[in-house]
Amino acid sequence: MNRIIISILTKMCIEEPGHWYKYVSKVQRVINSTYQRSINTTPFELLTGVKLKMKEDMKILEFLEEEGRMEFIQKRDEARREAKAQILRIQEENRRTYNKKRKEGEKYLLGDIVAIQRTQFGNALKLKPKFYGPYRVTKIDRGKEGPMRTTSAVDCMKRWP
Repeated sequence: MNRIIISILTKMCIEEPGHWYKYVSKVQRVINSTYQRSINTTPFELLTGVKLKMKEDMKILEFLEEEGRMEFIQKRDEARREAKAQILRIQEENRRTYNKKRKEGEKYLLGDIVAIQRTQFGNALKLKPKFYGPYRVTKIDRGKEGPMRTTSAVDCMKRWP
């Protein structure tokens, strides 16, 4: 609140900076007659029980509203900057955690022999091998994919032992 008062007084006494004290009572009267959302009324009405009857100084009221808007915008922008920085920190932490256990994908060459992991499990398959194969790599796409005659993903393949 003091920041707002100082800013309003500074704007009001631009012509005569040494006579700022002449405007303190006007600023105080306008602030006391301004609706406060936190108390759901004006401070003067809360204190006395009646509304303050005065000729409103529109210039002071305009300054007060402008300062309130500027303070709101500054707080909002600061909160957004802090949130963005926090999101970037968390994303970097998640990236490090995710990449910690990752390994480079296997690069297959044309003609390599691979085994493909069994993806369907059921009864009486406990003693069957966990990999199908051997299969020969017949085509390579983007250097990291293997057999194209199957519908298996690359992460389900391994080199034939």
